[in-house]
Amino acid sequence: MAESTISELPLPYRGPFGAPRPAALARLALPPAPMPSHRGLRPLKAWRYVGVFGPELMLCLATVRIGLARQAFWAVWDRTSGRLYQRTRLTRGVIRFDRGRARLRDRGVQLDLMLDETAGIETVSRRGRDYAWTRKQGGIRARGTIELEGARRTVDARAVIDDTAAYYERHTRWRWSAGVGASGEGQSLAWNLVSGVNDALTQSERTVWIDGRPAEVGPSAFAADLSGVDGLRFCVEATRERHENLLLVRSSYRQPFGTFSGELPGGVQLAEGYGVMEEHDVWW
Repeated sequence: MAESTISELPLPYRGPFGAPRPAALARLALPPAPMPSHRGLRPLKAWRYVGVFGPELMLCLATVRIGLARQAFWAVWDRTSGRLYQRTRLTRGVIRFDRGRARLRDRGVQLDLMLDETAGIETVSRRGRDYAWTRKQGGIRARGTIELEGARRTVDARAVIDDTAAYYERHTRWRWSAGVGASGEGQSLAWNLVSGVNDALTQSERTVWIDGRPAEVGPSAFAADLSGVDGLRFCVEATRERHENLLLVRSSYRQPFGTFSGELPGGVQLAEGYGVMEEHDVWW
């Protein structure tokens, strides 16, 4: 689809995944339909990221596609022992996602989670002459088991899921925060805040969930050192960080786990909050 055609579409768009989209968007390849591996010379960048956050442990696992290349990564921050486990793999099979389930088998870590997935919120945005799709689910229940070095534990916490498929620019940068928590009134809270991608003034991916109900919030302002975003303050506990130079792909990535305090966009005060901040600068 030519640049002039993309510019004519009703974008950005935001709505519940699975709901009827504007008829004009039928001209785009969008999930659940497959998206081409390339648009011209620009490769598809696609991933599923599951982050599970709670007072005893926090973890993330993801599969990533850049064109025809594949990568998987995972990290487990054990707040009880104060130990961070992590690994990045340029291979398949370590992480397996099915609808409503996530499994990991790698290097002394075994994880099997059931995810109470919802429709989630999808957005479609322009990226120059191309486009980006993403779907976010916040505050969903994640339950199952994890085995760390032979010790088996039960997991019952809340999660944020990020599904993205986009023809992002060769050089892309963003800051992101995802987390879960509770208000002083006992409301279940979750959030997805971003700057740099899918962040139009309206019809963005920025979302706060209160007792499972999503609401879009305004533009996010991140501290340069990731010590906070908007009215939230962040305390770093452990950091997953990776720097790669694979010729065609160069990436600098930092994602600390930690706790949050303060106020969510919209004025809801956190009584407790767990999650991640992220900064990513990538040439792909």
